[in-house]
Amino acid sequence: MNIIVNVDKNWAIGRGGALLFPIAADLQNFKRLTLHKVVVMGRKTLESLPGGKPLKERLNVVLSASMSETEGLYICHSIDEMQQLFLTEPFSGFTTDDVFVIGGETVYRQLLPLCSKAYITKVEAAAGEPDVFFPNIDSMKEWRITGTSDRFFQSETAYRFFTYQRI
Repeated sequence: MNIIVNVDKNWAIGRGGALLFPIAADLQNFKRLTLHKVVVMGRKTLESLPGGKPLKERLNVVLSASMSETEGLYICHSIDEMQQLFLTEPFSGFTTDDVFVIGGETVYRQLLPLCSKAYITKVEAAAGEPDVFFPNIDSMKEWRITGTSDRFFQSETAYRFFTYQRI
């Protein structure tokens, strides 16, 4: 599985259910990488999507202890249930490389140990008063950077795209 996330320089990812730094090129990169793939998210991440609706042209899996079946979504109440779901017919054409964990904080923390690649957009600024964070994988010896983009700007916000591989 893969993780895809946008973080600030302190590994913060959100505030009040919203992205800290919505960057057009980052959203385009997200779409390019996840289109026609499987995305895994928590309930709050689903609610933060436009209209609270599943992402189009993707298989949307929601890890949630409390949600019930919803049209256009695959609801799993545990990681084991999710792994069993991936063995069923709708997922038969996908490999683990086609699965992207897209948030939020709890789901990232639960599934990071199962991921082999991370696509991280690092914003070179600190957000004010964030309330959710991503683990600092720069401090984890099992992860290494395998790709770094040039430095880009949206307005005055600098950012780079990083690819990490579990070693």
